[in-house]
Parts: sequence; structure tokens; C-alpha cells
Amino acid sequence: MGRAVAGVVGRPSGAVAPESRSGLDPWVGAELPLPPTPKGLAWLGVVGPGVIVLGLSIGSGEFLLGPAVFVRHGLSLLWVTAAAVLLQTIFNTELMRYTLATGEPVFTGFMRTPPSASLWAWFYAALYFVQAGWPAWAANAAGAIFFLVTRRIAGPADATLVYWIGVGTFLACVGVLLVGRRIVRTLELLNWALIACILGGFLVLALVFVPIETWLAAAAGVVGFDTARGGFDLLPAGADFVLLAALAGYSGAGGCSNIVLSNWARDKGYGMGQYAGYIPAAVGGRKVHLAHSGFFFAPDAEAMRRWRGWWRIVRADQWGVFFAGALLGMVLPALLYVTFLPHGSDIRGLGISAALADGVGATAGPLLAGTIAFLGAWILFKTQLDSLEGMVRAITDILWTGSRRLRGWVGGDVRRVYYAVLGAVVLWGVFALRLAQPIILLQLGANVASAVFVVASLHLLYLNTRLLPRELRPPGWRRAALAVMALFYGGFVTLSLRALARS
Repeated sequence: MGRAVAGVVGRPSGAVAPESRSGLDPWVGAELPLPPTPKGLAWLGVVGPGVIVLGLSIGSGEFLLGPAVFVRHGLSLLWVTAAAVLLQTIFNTELMRYTLATGEPVFTGFMRTPPSASLWAWFYAALYFVQAGWPAWAANAAGAIFFLVTRRIAGPADATLVYWIGVGTFLACVGVLLVGRRIVRTLELLNWALIACILGGFLVLALVFVPIETWLAAAAGVVGFDTARGGFDLLPAGADFVLLAALAGYSGAGGCSNIVLSNWARDKGYGMGQYAGYIPAAVGGRKVHLAHSGFFFAPDAEAMRRWRGWWRIVRADQWGVFFAGALLGMVLPALLYVTFLPHGSDIRGLGISAALADGVGATAGPLLAGTIAFLGAWILFKTQLDSLEGMVRAITDILWTGSRRLRGWVGGDVRRVYYAVLGAVVLWGVFALRLAQPIILLQLGANVASAVFVVASLHLLYLNTRLLPRELRPPGWRRAALAVMALFYGGFVTLSLRALARS
């Protein structure tokens, strides 16, 4: 690994650094560290951020909102997921471009753009809270746990019991975040277990129970073709556009949950993140210096050779793990739901997370139904864990970067900030579980995620083409993809708002 140095050629003496014009400290010059060169199974230890985001994505759009759409409107809407995951993968690699180059999370990068750091800090913290501040996954996991114990779908009379199961699930997530040396490593290990268990289990079930014509319908649906009608059906008549905008938002990870990928990449030590430090756990961790500002390197021939090595890691993490896994994570549950549940059904309600288990039980018996309910509860628990950790991490980093006074108050120990934020979020979450049905909370967060993408894709385009050295900036096709992403999500947000205005 290289060493951080106070000055590197290429910065005029006395000049105001472009990245500090919003009020944050300037970057410190350093060498770009050598990238890892994994082979074979060693890749499993090198990729990581994409595994966490994939684990988060499987539990929101893929297991709940996607099935609600496909059971009601058909598999021809799989094109929404395919387009969303493709655009999000490009977006994710651009997030990691910034972190590789600076060692900073992208939220910090956004705070470096005009008009001021404090404006963007409040803006993105508020957006993240509105999107993910509702513990909807814990609430939905409670429905699956209820089914697992009682072998029936929860109804209105069971709301109080489901609430308390949701509270217990939510607090269990907090318990996981208290232990371990490096929180990001704990999340990686849990998500590898999730992905292997869930995708493997769903693949076996789909191969056994799903007929070939349904597989063909799903393949055609990826491009918007409806095999039942014999034509393209991109937006079916009578579609619920609030639900469709939610599907677009949570196909893949969703909004701020994608942006926090860069925080996990920093803690993983990708690129210049090796100089930055990480957030340790309360139990088993130790005080670690976490840099409040980033770094830069001179893009000479040797540095660019190393840069290409790091970019190889990013491609594997995002295209090999996130992109492939997110598509499988949406298609496999969709195949099972449309096989076991009647077409046109509206499965939203307290028992949505147990709808598949109930349908499978009627055909294949209680043992398999219990297995499905267990998988559903595990998926949603892990999604709640990742979502909670991501929001707390992002707000912690925003506070850590933006407040010199706060860093002094806590004696440079970022754990004190992290767990204070976690405590506040937990208190709110226990209250928020009472506010609405779990699926309503999930739809709200997913629609906010779509709106986040409209802003963040253009903001990221500005960031990577203004603050990064020319040698590190994205090529033209990637810039175009970020603009297309803003239009794609802007279209769904518009349709959702119109539907709400008419209701």
C-alpha cells in the first residue's frame, strides 16, 4: 500500500482546491494503492460491496413488490426490472469510480458541490430517512414468521401480534450490528449466506414446479413481450402506476440504498479507501481513525495501471455479483408466484410475505410451505438489517464529514456517532411500525427511491465530470446512461404522481 503525503505535483501552491469550495477540507495527496490480483476462490474475499447491495435488493423489490406486480399484471413487466437493474449497475460502478479515486463516500462528494455542503447534507439525509426510515422489511418479515408459527396468513385481527413480532425482528437487527470487528465484513458474510441459500433454494423450486411455458413467458417478459397476448405490452391497461413506480425503485437496491454502496466500498478498502479507515463495531471492534476528508493521486502511467486493476475488481463486484444476482433474484420468485397464485390477485396486505408459502402449501404440502415461509422471513430480516445499517452509516458519514465540532466532542471515535444515530433510528422505527400496513410503508419508500435516482444520477454525472481528473472521468456512453437513468425514473415518478392525484 502507498503512503499519504501532504503534497503531490499538480496542485498549484496557494490555490483553492476545487473540491473544497463548498467548505469541506481539501483532499490529501497520496499514491493509489496496488489492487488485489485474485484467482479462483480468492475472488470471494475481494468482492464485497456488491454482495451487500444484492442481499438488500432481494428482499424489497424481488420478494415483495415484484411478485405483487407480476401476479396482478403478468410477467411482461419484467422489462422494468431488467432496465432498472442495468441502469443501476452502471450507476453503481460510477459511485465506485468516485470512491476509488478519492477514498470518500459519494454522499461526501455530493457535499463538495455547489451551493454548499450543509444544503446537500440535509437534503440527502432527509431523503434517506423518508425512503428507509420505515422498518417495512421487519414488519413484512413478521407476517412470514406469523405464518411459520400458525400456518395461516395474518389478518386484521392479528395486527397487534404482527406488530410485536416486527418490533422483535427490528431489534434483532440492532443486535447483529453491535458485534464483530468491522461491520462491513459482518454484512458481507451474512449476505453470502443469504444469496447462496435464497437463490439456490428458489432455483431448485423453480426447476421442480414451474412449467416450461412460464419460463418462456419470463424470458419474453424481460423485453416486454406478453406471450399470452402475442405482442409487446410495456404498460398494461389498468396498471397500478404507484405500484409500478415502486417496482422500478426497488428493482435492484433502490435510491439511497445504492448510494451507500460507496460507503461500504470505502470501508472495504477499495482504491484510495485504504487510507480512510472504517466504522468498527461496538463489541469486538476497536477505535479506528476514520478520515473525514479524502485523497487524490497524480494519474501518471503507473497510477493508471493500478487504476485499471481496481476497475477490474469493480466490474466483477457489480456485473458479476450485483447485476447477475439481482436479475435472478427477481425472475426466480416471479416464476414461483405466478405458478402458485391466481393471475390478477392483489396479494398486498399483512400476509404478503406469506402469500407464496400459503399457495405452495395448498399444492405441495405443509413442509414445503414452512420452508418457503422461513426463507421469506430470512430474506426480509437480512434486508431490514442492510437497510438499517446503510441509513445509519450514511447519516454518520455525513455528520462526520460536515462537523469538526462533533468529531471533537466524541474524541475522534466514530462509533459514538454511529451508535447514537442507530439509537435514534430504532426509537423512531418502533413507533413507525404502527403507522400503516407494512406493504404501504414499502411502497412509500420505493417511490421515494425512484425520485432519488432522478436527482442522484444527474448529481453523480456532475460530480464525476467536474471534480475528478480528466483521466479518471467516465466515457461518453456512461454519461449518456446516467442521463437516461434520470429520464427512466422521472417517467415512473410522473406516472405515480398522476395516479395519486386522480385517486
